[in-house]
Amino acid sequence: MEILNRVARHDYFIEEEYECGLVLTGTEIKSIRDGKANIKDSYGIIKNGEAFLLNMFISHYKEGNIFNHSETRTRKLLLHKSEIRRLNDKIRLEGYTLIPLKVYFVKSRAKVLVGLCKGKKTFDKRETIKERDIKRQLERVNKNQY
Repeated sequence: MEILNRVARHDYFIEEEYECGLVLTGTEIKSIRDGKANIKDSYGIIKNGEAFLLNMFISHYKEGNIFNHSETRTRKLLLHKSEIRRLNDKIRLEGYTLIPLKVYFVKSRAKVLVGLCKGKKTFDKRETIKERDIKRQLERVNKNQY
């Protein structure tokens, strides 16, 4: 099961990608396995040498009763100290943002693909849409030739 952030590639230039672990509770894992999570409005911060993911929505697990989690709580990202330091420098000095691109499982562990991103302006978005349409038309023409 994958949870994608489709808006990120439209709104941001993605410079680098990092695979991070995610600290979750049992009910959160079960909700993610059911596909009941959303990372569209979430972003990452670095505070006191630790990376965190804010505003990631994971709905309540229906059989969770009193052990259920808070839906949009701050979740810790698991990265190496050198990676956190490098990300912190880029965020503070160069104006980048940490945006989650995808949540997925690797050997029953939840992972987050986090992108180091810069925001696109409106004309950049239009340019990207133009390029995508041209590429699609070329593929269609090439497909019809054979």
